[in-house]
Amino acid sequence: MLRIFLLLLPLLAGLAQAAPQSVLQRPIELDTGNGVLQGTLLRPKTEQAVPVALIIAGSGPTDRDGNNPQGGRNDSLKKLAQLLARNGIASVRYDKRGVAASYPAGADERQLSIELYAADAAAWGQRLKHDPRFSQLILIGHSEGALVAGLAADAAGADALVSIAGSARPIDQLLSAQLQNRLPPPLLAQSEALLSSLRAGQQVAQVPKELEVLFRPSVQPYLISLFRQDPAEAFGRLRIPALILQGSHDIQVSVGDAKLLKAVRPDAQLTIIDGMNHMLRIVPMDMAQQLDSYRNPQLPLARELGERLIAFIRELPDSRNAKHSR
Repeated sequence: MLRIFLLLLPLLAGLAQAAPQSVLQRPIELDTGNGVLQGTLLRPKTEQAVPVALIIAGSGPTDRDGNNPQGGRNDSLKKLAQLLARNGIASVRYDKRGVAASYPAGADERQLSIELYAADAAAWGQRLKHDPRFSQLILIGHSEGALVAGLAADAAGADALVSIAGSARPIDQLLSAQLQNRLPPPLLAQSEALLSSLRAGQQVAQVPKELEVLFRPSVQPYLISLFRQDPAEAFGRLRIPALILQGSHDIQVSVGDAKLLKAVRPDAQLTIIDGMNHMLRIVPMDMAQQLDSYRNPQLPLARELGERLIAFIRELPDSRNAKHSR
């Protein structure tokens, strides 16, 4: 019996070390000088400096939690932040200007651009980089947020970058591919004409009512700024550790995009998560179940997503070479 007890001691000690940490949640805001952005800080309850992730949401009116009024509530980024905090990693997620609590900072969407979003992410990063509570700074971008992260990483002083469901293709090409099987032929032809004009930097005054949600005149300046960016090129310029996470059942971004990102950064880590979709859940390739996952916050995140992300962050060298306490 004594031998069994002694054998169990290392196992029990390991379980104790792996126990979830207590988590503190606080509101946080950033005055950019051109509007105030609102966010949420989650961090482990500890006096030691810990890694901090800046979580950058995807396209459109997607808020800090990963929810979109046009698509529904799924809490994907909120769950991601909670998972990180339980494993000793702090995070800040924020509403982009013009979205949710940060709406006043971008009420006129004609003034928005991908460069402005990247500058905001860089400003958040610089704030966290100089906070003594944190050690490494990791930018985590989901979907279009992965492009924002790639554009902002250098100015933010990021120590690492994680692309989750990030496109390698210019976004107009991605959008064209997404619309191929979702629009009837007449509307598809009109959408292609709109994409061609915007790609050339030309706004279009008259937009079919059915396409206004995507191409309304007020959002066209943003789309023009977005379409001139090359996500693979932005990713390839980075010289910091990088992790590419992509689901095999993502109906918005393909595994091919992840492989293209890996091709421009052979040193980046790549994980294709079998069965994971764009909402970071394990979902069959059934359209009804796919759509349900966009509005079901009860579905758990894919386990491998958390495992790979946490392992990647824990393997990073401490950029400060010293621990700070507060």
